[in-house]
Amino acid sequence: QVQLVESGGGLVQAGGSLRLSCAASESIIGINVMNWYRQAPGKQRELVATITNGGTTFYVPAVRGRFTISRDNAKNTVYLEMNSLKPEDTAEYYCNANKRGMNYWGKGTLVTISS
Repeated sequence: QVQLVESGGGLVQAGGSLRLSCAASESIIGINVMNWYRQAPGKQRELVATITNGGTTFYVPAVRGRFTISRDNAKNTVYLEMNSLKPEDTAEYYCNANKRGMNYWGKGTLVTISS
C-alpha cells in the first residue's frame, strides 16, 4: 500500500507562489501515474495536474501556464509548483497515486489565497 504525505500549503496573497510536495512511502518509479487534485469548499474534488512515470504531464485549463508538476524519483517525491496564484485556487490539495489500477490518496494540504 502506497502512503502519500503532502506538505507545502499555506496562506499567500494573490499573485504569489507556493510549492507543494508529495512524499511517497515507496519508489515512485513503479507508480504509473501521479496526480494532484484539489477540493474547494462546497465543491467536488477535481483533477489539477498529472505526471506519468515517463514524465508526460497534463494540466487542466484553469492552471495551465501557472502550475508545473514534476517528480524526483530519487526522493520519491512529486511536486506542484504554483505561480500567479488566484483566490479561486483556494482549496485542499491532494496527492494521488495510481499503481496497477489501485488509487491511493494523501490527507491533503490546505492552500489559501487572499485577494
